[in-house]
Amino acid sequence: MERTVDKDPMTFTDMMRLRFKGVIDPIAGFLSRLGFKPNTITYLGLLGNAIGAVLVAFGYITWGGIVVLLTAPFDALDGSMARLRGEATSWGAFVDSVSDRYAELLLLGGLMVFYLRQGTWWACALVYLAAGGSVMVSYVKARAESLGYEAKIGILTRLERYLVLVPCLIFNIPLITAGVLPVLANLTAFQRIYHVGQQAHRDEKKPE
Repeated sequence: MERTVDKDPMTFTDMMRLRFKGVIDPIAGFLSRLGFKPNTITYLGLLGNAIGAVLVAFGYITWGGIVVLLTAPFDALDGSMARLRGEATSWGAFVDSVSDRYAELLLLGGLMVFYLRQGTWWACALVYLAAGGSVMVSYVKARAESLGYEAKIGILTRLERYLVLVPCLIFNIPLITAGVLPVLANLTAFQRIYHVGQQAHRDEKKPE
């Protein structure tokens, strides 16, 4: 039976990459000329999130948010650098994707440690649910694509999650993050599960 694959939709992240391509590409080219490798930029972005997580864990919420904000562009630069250098590879894409997952979990882990140190258990539970939702959003997409389905939908993909998380850290209102992300991240995961289920049901109805 031939499997149904929906045409990949244009996500918010895709739209932002296109909109800021004229800014990102010149910076990516400049970094390449300085001798930086795409994976080096990926690792620097991960390091920035790790530093931000440590700052958040010890109560320096605003500074943690600022560090993450300053290193966030690296997430777009590494892919642009690989493309401009003609070095876009499956391994590079894999490293970038894995680094993104670790970066987000580090930051949410820092927030969980912050609430653990305060003894605010209910907030810890919310951050745990946010981290679980974040992982499931990515896992559902990866698993769906491995089976030949499309799952690039949802109201809160990684860029949108950072658009909630980083400003809340900078303005020192992390409880808003703890309240919004658990709901919307898990809702996004269920949106993707439902979307893949629809594709699977269409396949089952097709004559062999």
